[in-house]
Amino acid sequence: MKTLMLLRHGKSDWASNCADHDRFLAPRGEDAADRVGRFLTELEQVPERVVSSTATRARDTAERAALAGNWTPAVERQSSFYGTGPDEMLEWIQRVEEPTGSLLLVGHQPTWSMLAEGLIGGGNIRFPTAALARIDLHVAHWADAQYGCGELVWFQLPRVLKGIGFPTD
Repeated sequence: MKTLMLLRHGKSDWASNCADHDRFLAPRGEDAADRVGRFLTELEQVPERVVSSTATRARDTAERAALAGNWTPAVERQSSFYGTGPDEMLEWIQRVEEPTGSLLLVGHQPTWSMLAEGLIGGGNIRFPTAALARIDLHVAHWADAQYGCGELVWFQLPRVLKGIGFPTD
């Protein structure tokens, strides 16, 4: 079994006058990223590997989550995550090196919804900003990952964590 977690970047600052790739996190996005990092640590489900889109808002989400959760894996950056589709993401996942058992990918919509839906064999999943899904892939090796091989274990929204008083610091 392999554990895949998909995290959509936190809320970005649309008021910033820059290219889409360079938009940074809004304060709400920063808080959400911190909550997600602490949430995974609290669950004792810190990923073995963290890979993020190179877009500023995604990279900052991953780095803030890792810092807030006190994770040891460094955040890797992958330029192909920005503007890609679910099929390309599945191909990327199939090339993940062993023996990685758990992987957190930080990226964008609508790719995350389509990828998650495909992996679990259907459904209608919408990833609002900073939403986090855990999908267990019923495969022994990443190379064997295919659409329909996964099971959605949980789906977490940062506003729910905030609503139950989950701290950012």
